[in-house]
Amino acid sequence: MLEPLRFLWNATRGHRLAPWRSEYIRWRIETYSGKRADTLRVADVLSFVWSARWELLSFLFWTGTLKQEARRRG
Repeated sequence: MLEPLRFLWNATRGHRLAPWRSEYIRWRIETYSGKRADTLRVADVLSFVWSARWELLSFLFWTGTLKQEARRRG
């Protein structure tokens, strides 16, 4: 359960109080949705997060699974 929070903490480094300003988050949204990162506004980011919330949660739990697997093999 901590892995999704750890990922979010790392992904928003430097922009924790305003994650929509994070270059990494903007790039990920651009990659996933096709919306241009340089034109994203707060409302666009929040709308994307809300509409893709289940996919995002699935991704965050997947990152935790990968981390656990890497620890087990390492």
